[in-house]
Amino acid sequence: MELEKLISWSEHGDPGVKYFSGQAIYTKTIAIPRGLLGKDRRVFLDLGKVQVMAAVKVNGKDLGVLWKPPYRVDVTEAFRTGDNTLEIGVANLWINRMIGDEELAEDSDRNPDGTLKAWPQWVLEGKPSPTGRFTFTSWRLWKKGEKLVESGLVGPVTLHISTLSEVK
Repeated sequence: MELEKLISWSEHGDPGVKYFSGQAIYTKTIAIPRGLLGKDRRVFLDLGKVQVMAAVKVNGKDLGVLWKPPYRVDVTEAFRTGDNTLEIGVANLWINRMIGDEELAEDSDRNPDGTLKAWPQWVLEGKPSPTGRFTFTSWRLWKKGEKLVESGLVGPVTLHISTLSEVK
C-alpha cells in the first residue's frame, strides 16, 4: 500500500492496518545531488519517532536495527550521488492486533476474568480460529474498544549532513 504521509498505523482507516501486528517495509527513493557527499562530510538518517524498532537498508546495504531513541544511523558509506533506495522495516507490538481481535466473536471458552477454561479444539488441531481472529492467548489482557498504541514509522524522517569537525 502507499501512504501519502507517515502516520501511526493505529490511526489508519483500514482495520488491516489499524490492528496490524508484525513488520512492514517502507521504501523510498532519495536523490542525492552532486556535491552533497564528500570526504569531510557525514550523512545521518534520523527516523524521528518509531514504534517499536526499525531495520535500515540503503541501496541493499544492511545498516542494522534501531531499537531505541534516537532512531538515527550513519548512512554516509551507503549513499551515492544520484538515486538511492531506502528501505526501513518497522516491527510493532502485538497489542493492537489483540485489541482488534476483541472486535470479533469469541472463539474459546473463557472465565469471566478472561482466562481460558480449556484449550479449544481448533488450537489443539493446529487450525485457524473459526471466528477469524489472528491471535490466541490463554489470558485476554486487552478488551474490545481499548485505546490502541502508536505503531509504525511515525517520523519525521530527515537527513542530517555534518562536517567531520561537527561530528567529533
